[in-house]
Amino acid sequence: MNGSRIAATLILVAAAGWIASGHFGDARTPLTPAAPPVEAPRFRVAVIPVEVAPHQRSTILSGRTEADKRATAVSRASGIVVDLKVRRGSTVRTGDVIAVLSDEAREANVAEARARLEQRRSEYEAKMRLIRSGTLPALNQPQLEAELKGAEATLAQMEAERDRGAVLAPIAGVVNDVPVEVGQALQVGANVAEIISLDPMLAVVEIAERQLAGVKVGDKAQVRLITREVTEGQVRFISRKASQQTRTYRVEIGIDNKTGVIPDGVTAEVVLRFAPVAAARVPRSALTFSGEGKLGVRAVDSAGKVAFVPVMIVEDGQADLWVAGIGDELRVIVQGQDFVKEGELVEAVPVQAASRG
Repeated sequence: MNGSRIAATLILVAAAGWIASGHFGDARTPLTPAAPPVEAPRFRVAVIPVEVAPHQRSTILSGRTEADKRATAVSRASGIVVDLKVRRGSTVRTGDVIAVLSDEAREANVAEARARLEQRRSEYEAKMRLIRSGTLPALNQPQLEAELKGAEATLAQMEAERDRGAVLAPIAGVVNDVPVEVGQALQVGANVAEIISLDPMLAVVEIAERQLAGVKVGDKAQVRLITREVTEGQVRFISRKASQQTRTYRVEIGIDNKTGVIPDGVTAEVVLRFAPVAAARVPRSALTFSGEGKLGVRAVDSAGKVAFVPVMIVEDGQADLWVAGIGDELRVIVQGQDFVKEGELVEAVPVQAASRG
Protein backbone atom coordinates (compact mmCIF):
# COMPACT_ATOMS: atom_id res chain seq x y z
CA MET A 1 0.00 0.00 0.00
CA ASN A 2 2.82 2.42 0.88
CA GLY A 3 4.62 1.52 -2.30
CA SER A 4 1.64 2.45 -4.43
CA ARG A 5 1.40 5.86 -2.76
CA ILE A 6 5.05 6.50 -3.30
CA ALA A 7 4.78 5.59 -7.00
CA ALA A 8 1.78 7.83 -7.49
CA THR A 9 3.55 10.73 -5.82
CA LEU A 10 6.59 10.33 -8.03
CA ILE A 11 4.41 10.27 -11.14
CA LEU A 12 2.62 13.48 -10.04
CA VAL A 13 5.91 15.30 -9.34
CA ALA A 14 7.31 14.26 -12.71
CA ALA A 15 4.22 15.50 -14.55
CA ALA A 16 4.34 18.87 -12.76
CA GLY A 17 8.01 19.27 -13.62
CA TRP A 18 7.40 18.50 -17.26
CA ILE A 19 4.59 21.07 -17.43
CA ALA A 20 6.71 23.75 -15.66
CA SER A 21 9.60 23.22 -18.03
CA GLY A 22 7.67 25.01 -20.82
CA HIS A 23 7.19 28.22 -18.69
CA PHE A 24 10.72 28.58 -17.37
CA GLY A 25 12.61 28.06 -20.58
CA ASP A 26 15.05 30.57 -22.17
CA ALA A 27 13.40 34.05 -21.98
CA ARG A 28 15.56 35.30 -24.84
CA THR A 29 13.86 33.00 -27.29
CA PRO A 30 10.24 34.12 -27.69
CA LEU A 31 7.69 31.66 -28.82
CA THR A 32 6.33 34.15 -31.48
CA PRO A 33 8.01 37.25 -33.15
CA ALA A 34 7.05 40.76 -31.68
CA ALA A 35 4.78 43.02 -33.82
CA PRO A 36 6.34 46.42 -35.01
CA PRO A 37 4.95 49.62 -33.29
CA VAL A 38 2.12 51.35 -35.19
CA GLU A 39 2.40 55.23 -35.68
CA ALA A 40 -0.76 57.16 -34.88
CA PRO A 41 -2.24 58.99 -37.92
CA ARG A 42 -1.43 62.70 -38.10
CA PHE A 43 -4.04 65.47 -38.15
CA ARG A 44 -4.58 66.81 -41.65
CA VAL A 45 -4.40 70.57 -42.29
CA ALA A 46 -4.77 72.53 -45.50
CA VAL A 47 -1.83 74.78 -46.36
CA ILE A 48 -0.86 77.29 -49.03
CA PRO A 49 2.65 78.40 -49.99
CA VAL A 50 3.37 82.09 -49.49
CA GLU A 51 5.69 84.36 -51.39
CA VAL A 52 7.25 87.41 -49.81
CA ALA A 53 7.62 90.30 -52.24
CA PRO A 54 7.65 94.14 -52.14
CA HIS A 55 4.07 95.35 -51.84
CA GLN A 56 3.06 98.97 -52.40
CA ARG A 57 0.39 99.86 -49.92
CA SER A 58 -2.37 102.33 -50.66
CA THR A 59 -5.16 103.92 -48.72
CA ILE A 60 -8.28 105.83 -49.76
CA LEU A 61 -9.06 109.00 -47.84
CA SER A 62 -11.95 111.42 -48.15
CA GLY A 63 -11.19 115.13 -48.31
CA ARG A 64 -11.98 118.29 -50.24
CA THR A 65 -10.47 120.66 -52.75
CA GLU A 66 -9.09 123.93 -51.51
CA ALA A 67 -7.73 126.95 -53.35
CA ASP A 68 -3.97 127.26 -53.10
CA LYS A 69 -4.19 131.01 -52.41
CA ARG A 70 -7.01 133.16 -51.12
CA ALA A 71 -6.82 136.91 -50.53
CA THR A 72 -9.07 139.91 -49.97
CA ALA A 73 -8.71 143.20 -51.80
CA VAL A 74 -9.21 145.98 -49.23
CA SER A 75 -9.51 149.74 -49.46
CA ARG A 76 -6.33 151.61 -48.59
CA ALA A 77 -8.08 154.97 -48.20
CA SER A 78 -11.49 156.26 -47.20
CA GLY A 79 -13.98 157.38 -49.82
CA ILE A 80 -17.04 156.48 -51.87
CA VAL A 81 -16.94 153.73 -54.51
CA VAL A 82 -17.29 155.58 -57.84
CA ASP A 83 -16.29 152.72 -60.15
CA LEU A 84 -16.44 148.94 -59.68
CA LYS A 85 -14.46 147.20 -62.38
CA VAL A 86 -15.09 143.52 -61.47
CA ARG A 87 -17.93 141.22 -60.55
CA ARG A 88 -18.18 137.66 -59.24
CA GLY A 89 -16.39 135.31 -61.60
CA SER A 90 -14.08 137.92 -63.13
CA THR A 91 -10.50 136.88 -63.77
CA VAL A 92 -7.85 139.31 -62.54
CA ARG A 93 -4.09 139.56 -62.46
CA THR A 94 -1.93 140.85 -59.65
CA GLY A 95 -2.16 144.65 -59.52
CA ASP A 96 -5.34 145.01 -61.59
CA VAL A 97 -7.71 147.77 -60.46
CA ILE A 98 -10.71 146.30 -58.66
CA ALA A 99 -12.48 149.54 -57.73
CA VAL A 100 -11.93 153.31 -57.69
CA LEU A 101 -12.80 155.54 -54.72
CA SER A 102 -13.77 159.19 -54.81
CA ASP A 103 -10.93 161.71 -55.08
CA GLU A 104 -11.43 163.41 -51.69
CA ALA A 105 -9.02 166.26 -52.72
CA ARG A 106 -6.15 163.83 -53.18
CA GLU A 107 -5.45 165.08 -56.71
CA ALA A 108 -5.46 168.71 -55.48
CA ASN A 109 -2.89 167.81 -52.83
CA VAL A 110 -0.70 166.31 -55.54
CA ALA A 111 -0.94 169.49 -57.63
CA GLU A 112 -0.05 171.63 -54.64
CA ALA A 113 2.93 169.45 -53.77
CA ARG A 114 4.14 169.49 -57.36
CA ALA A 115 3.95 173.33 -57.51
CA ARG A 116 5.86 173.64 -54.26
CA LEU A 117 8.52 171.30 -55.62
CA GLU A 118 8.91 173.46 -58.73
CA GLN A 119 9.27 176.52 -56.53
CA ARG A 120 11.94 174.89 -54.37
CA ARG A 121 13.81 173.66 -57.44
CA SER A 122 13.84 177.16 -58.97
CA GLU A 123 15.05 178.70 -55.70
CA TYR A 124 17.73 176.06 -55.40
CA GLU A 125 19.10 176.64 -58.90
CA ALA A 126 19.07 180.44 -58.54
CA LYS A 127 20.80 180.50 -55.18
CA MET A 128 23.33 177.90 -56.24
CA ARG A 129 24.45 180.24 -59.01
CA LEU A 130 24.92 182.99 -56.38
CA ILE A 131 26.91 180.64 -54.18
CA ARG A 132 29.21 179.64 -57.06
CA SER A 133 29.74 183.35 -57.89
CA GLY A 134 30.56 184.11 -54.25
CA THR A 135 27.57 186.38 -53.64
CA LEU A 136 26.04 184.00 -51.08
CA PRO A 137 28.03 182.04 -48.53
CA ALA A 138 28.47 178.29 -49.20
CA LEU A 139 26.91 177.54 -45.79
CA ASN A 140 23.46 178.09 -47.36
CA GLN A 141 23.84 175.09 -49.72
CA PRO A 142 22.83 172.32 -47.17
CA GLN A 143 19.67 174.19 -46.26
CA LEU A 144 18.72 174.64 -49.93
CA GLU A 145 19.26 170.92 -50.61
CA ALA A 146 17.17 169.96 -47.56
CA GLU A 147 14.27 172.17 -48.67
CA LEU A 148 14.39 170.63 -52.17
CA LYS A 149 14.46 167.05 -50.81
CA GLY A 150 11.56 167.85 -48.48
CA ALA A 151 9.45 169.12 -51.41
CA GLU A 152 10.23 165.96 -53.39
CA ALA A 153 9.21 163.77 -50.43
CA THR A 154 5.95 165.68 -49.97
CA LEU A 155 5.07 165.17 -53.65
CA ALA A 156 5.81 161.44 -53.42
CA GLN A 157 3.63 161.19 -50.31
CA MET A 158 0.71 162.99 -51.97
CA GLU A 159 0.99 160.81 -55.09
CA ALA A 160 0.96 157.67 -52.93
CA GLU A 161 -2.13 158.94 -51.12
CA ARG A 162 -3.82 159.61 -54.47
CA ASP A 163 -2.97 156.10 -55.70
CA ARG A 164 -4.57 154.59 -52.60
CA GLY A 165 -7.89 155.61 -54.05
CA ALA A 166 -7.57 152.65 -56.43
CA VAL A 167 -8.25 149.20 -54.92
CA LEU A 168 -5.83 146.67 -56.46
CA ALA A 169 -5.94 142.87 -56.79
CA PRO A 170 -3.39 141.35 -54.35
CA ILE A 171 -3.11 138.06 -56.27
CA ALA A 172 -4.02 136.64 -59.65
CA GLY A 173 -7.15 134.51 -59.73
CA VAL A 174 -10.92 134.56 -59.88
CA VAL A 175 -13.12 137.05 -58.03
CA ASN A 176 -15.28 134.95 -55.72
CA ASP A 177 -17.23 137.69 -53.94
CA VAL A 178 -17.77 141.45 -54.19
CA PRO A 179 -19.50 142.67 -51.01
CA VAL A 180 -19.63 146.38 -52.02
CA GLU A 181 -21.60 148.44 -54.51
CA VAL A 182 -21.07 151.71 -56.38
CA GLY A 183 -21.93 154.67 -54.15
CA GLN A 184 -21.05 152.86 -50.94
CA ALA A 185 -18.82 154.77 -48.50
CA LEU A 186 -15.77 152.83 -47.32
CA GLN A 187 -13.26 153.25 -44.55
CA VAL A 188 -9.62 152.22 -44.64
CA GLY A 189 -9.35 148.40 -44.55
CA ALA A 190 -12.88 147.67 -45.83
CA ASN A 191 -13.27 144.42 -47.82
CA VAL A 192 -13.92 145.12 -51.49
CA ALA A 193 -13.47 141.71 -53.19
CA GLU A 194 -12.42 138.14 -52.36
CA ILE A 195 -10.03 136.55 -54.85
CA ILE A 196 -9.07 132.88 -55.00
CA SER A 197 -6.26 131.33 -57.03
CA LEU A 198 -7.45 128.11 -58.71
CA ASP A 199 -4.14 126.96 -60.18
CA PRO A 200 -2.79 124.89 -58.68
CA MET A 201 -5.74 123.46 -56.76
CA LEU A 202 -5.20 121.50 -53.57
CA ALA A 203 -6.80 118.26 -52.42
CA VAL A 204 -6.69 118.26 -48.62
CA VAL A 205 -7.02 115.08 -46.52
CA GLU A 206 -6.24 114.01 -42.95
CA ILE A 207 -4.15 110.89 -42.22
CA ALA A 208 -3.74 108.92 -38.99
CA GLU A 209 -0.50 109.06 -37.07
CA ARG A 210 0.27 105.38 -37.78
CA GLN A 211 0.25 106.17 -41.52
CA LEU A 212 2.41 109.26 -41.24
CA ALA A 213 5.71 107.43 -41.73
CA GLY A 214 4.58 106.00 -45.07
CA VAL A 215 3.92 109.35 -46.78
CA LYS A 216 6.51 111.87 -47.92
CA VAL A 217 6.55 115.07 -49.93
CA GLY A 218 6.75 114.31 -53.64
CA ASP A 219 4.69 111.08 -53.54
CA LYS A 220 2.16 110.59 -56.31
CA ALA A 221 -1.55 110.45 -55.52
CA GLN A 222 -4.73 109.89 -57.47
CA VAL A 223 -7.60 112.31 -56.88
CA ARG A 224 -11.20 111.44 -57.72
CA LEU A 225 -13.66 114.31 -57.53
CA ILE A 226 -17.35 114.03 -56.79
CA THR A 227 -17.83 115.61 -60.23
CA ARG A 228 -16.43 112.30 -61.64
CA GLU A 229 -13.16 113.83 -62.73
CA VAL A 230 -10.02 111.79 -62.05
CA THR A 231 -6.61 113.43 -61.99
CA GLU A 232 -3.10 112.86 -60.68
CA GLY A 233 -1.45 114.99 -58.05
CA GLN A 234 1.65 115.21 -55.91
CA VAL A 235 2.02 115.50 -52.15
CA ARG A 236 3.41 118.98 -51.47
CA PHE A 237 2.83 119.45 -47.74
CA ILE A 238 2.57 117.21 -44.66
CA SER A 239 1.71 118.85 -41.38
CA ARG A 240 4.04 118.20 -38.45
CA LYS A 241 1.38 119.11 -35.91
CA ALA A 242 -1.65 116.93 -35.22
CA SER A 243 -5.17 118.25 -34.95
CA GLN A 244 -6.16 118.55 -31.29
CA GLN A 245 -9.65 117.20 -32.01
CA THR A 246 -8.91 114.23 -34.30
CA ARG A 247 -5.19 113.54 -33.75
CA THR A 248 -4.74 113.43 -37.52
CA TYR A 249 -2.29 115.24 -39.79
CA ARG A 250 -3.12 117.51 -42.72
CA VAL A 251 -1.78 116.44 -46.12
CA GLU A 252 -2.00 118.66 -49.22
CA ILE A 253 -1.87 117.28 -52.76
CA GLY A 254 -1.23 119.77 -55.55
CA ILE A 255 -3.40 119.36 -58.67
CA ASP A 256 -2.87 121.02 -62.05
CA ASN A 257 -5.90 123.26 -62.74
CA LYS A 258 -4.83 125.57 -65.54
CA THR A 259 -8.28 125.37 -67.15
CA GLY A 260 -9.96 126.27 -63.85
CA VAL A 261 -12.53 123.46 -64.14
CA ILE A 262 -11.89 122.19 -60.59
CA PRO A 263 -13.74 124.43 -58.13
CA ASP A 264 -12.87 125.17 -54.55
CA GLY A 265 -14.52 123.10 -51.80
CA VAL A 266 -15.51 120.02 -53.85
CA THR A 267 -15.52 116.62 -52.11
CA ALA A 268 -12.51 114.57 -53.23
CA GLU A 269 -11.38 110.97 -52.77
CA VAL A 270 -7.60 110.67 -52.58
CA VAL A 271 -5.69 107.43 -53.13
CA LEU A 272 -2.32 107.68 -51.39
CA ARG A 273 0.36 105.14 -52.29
CA PHE A 274 2.86 104.36 -49.54
CA ALA A 275 6.44 103.14 -49.84
CA PRO A 276 6.71 99.41 -50.76
CA VAL A 277 7.38 96.94 -47.92
CA ALA A 278 8.15 93.20 -47.92
CA ALA A 279 4.87 91.37 -47.34
CA ALA A 280 3.04 88.11 -48.08
CA ARG A 281 -0.55 87.73 -49.21
CA VAL A 282 -2.69 85.43 -47.05
CA PRO A 283 -6.44 84.83 -46.72
CA ARG A 284 -8.17 86.76 -43.99
CA SER A 285 -9.33 83.46 -42.43
CA ALA A 286 -5.72 82.35 -41.84
CA LEU A 287 -5.23 84.83 -39.00
CA THR A 288 -5.40 83.43 -35.49
CA PHE A 289 -4.16 84.19 -31.98
CA SER A 290 -1.45 82.52 -29.94
CA GLY A 291 -1.89 81.46 -26.34
CA GLU A 292 -0.36 84.79 -25.31
CA GLY A 293 -2.92 86.70 -27.40
CA LYS A 294 -0.54 87.67 -30.24
CA LEU A 295 -1.94 88.02 -33.75
CA GLY A 296 -0.36 85.76 -36.33
CA VAL A 297 -0.64 82.63 -38.45
CA ARG A 298 0.20 78.97 -37.91
CA ALA A 299 2.57 77.52 -40.46
CA VAL A 300 4.16 74.15 -41.26
CA ASP A 301 7.82 73.56 -42.06
CA SER A 302 9.23 70.92 -44.40
CA ALA A 303 9.06 68.25 -41.65
CA GLY A 304 5.38 68.89 -40.96
CA LYS A 305 5.98 70.64 -37.64
CA VAL A 306 3.56 73.41 -36.63
CA ALA A 307 4.91 76.82 -35.64
CA PHE A 308 3.19 80.10 -34.73
CA VAL A 309 4.43 83.15 -36.64
CA PRO A 310 3.52 86.64 -35.34
CA VAL A 311 2.62 89.02 -38.18
CA MET A 312 1.92 92.68 -38.71
CA ILE A 313 -0.87 93.72 -41.05
CA VAL A 314 0.52 95.83 -43.88
CA GLU A 315 -2.71 96.30 -45.86
CA ASP A 316 -6.24 95.10 -45.27
CA GLY A 317 -8.03 94.02 -48.44
CA GLN A 318 -11.57 92.81 -48.91
CA ALA A 319 -10.73 89.08 -49.06
CA ASP A 320 -6.97 88.89 -48.45
CA LEU A 321 -4.43 90.54 -46.22
CA TRP A 322 -0.84 91.56 -46.83
CA VAL A 323 1.21 90.77 -43.73
CA ALA A 324 4.86 91.15 -42.77
CA GLY A 325 6.86 88.65 -40.72
CA ILE A 326 6.38 85.41 -42.68
CA GLY A 327 9.40 83.60 -44.16
CA ASP A 328 9.58 82.14 -47.66
CA GLU A 329 10.16 78.55 -46.46
CA LEU A 330 6.89 78.23 -44.53
CA ARG A 331 3.48 77.04 -45.63
CA VAL A 332 0.58 78.83 -43.97
CA ILE A 333 -2.26 76.74 -42.53
CA VAL A 334 -5.58 78.01 -43.87
CA GLN A 335 -7.83 75.18 -42.62
CA GLY A 336 -7.47 73.49 -39.24
CA GLN A 337 -5.09 76.03 -37.70
CA ASP A 338 -7.27 76.36 -34.59
CA PHE A 339 -7.15 72.60 -33.91
CA VAL A 340 -3.38 72.19 -33.73
CA LYS A 341 -0.70 73.61 -31.46
CA GLU A 342 2.93 74.61 -31.76
CA GLY A 343 5.38 71.72 -32.10
CA GLU A 344 2.75 69.22 -33.24
CA LEU A 345 3.46 67.08 -36.31
CA VAL A 346 0.67 67.26 -38.88
CA GLU A 347 -0.07 66.11 -42.39
CA ALA A 348 0.12 69.21 -44.59
CA VAL A 349 -2.12 68.99 -47.64
CA PRO A 350 -2.20 71.69 -50.33
CA VAL A 351 -5.45 73.57 -50.16
CA GLN A 352 -6.58 72.30 -53.60
CA ALA A 353 -6.14 68.66 -52.57
CA ALA A 354 -7.82 69.26 -49.24
CA SER A 355 -10.84 70.76 -50.95
CA ARG A 356 -11.19 67.57 -53.04
CA GLY A 357 -11.53 65.60 -49.81
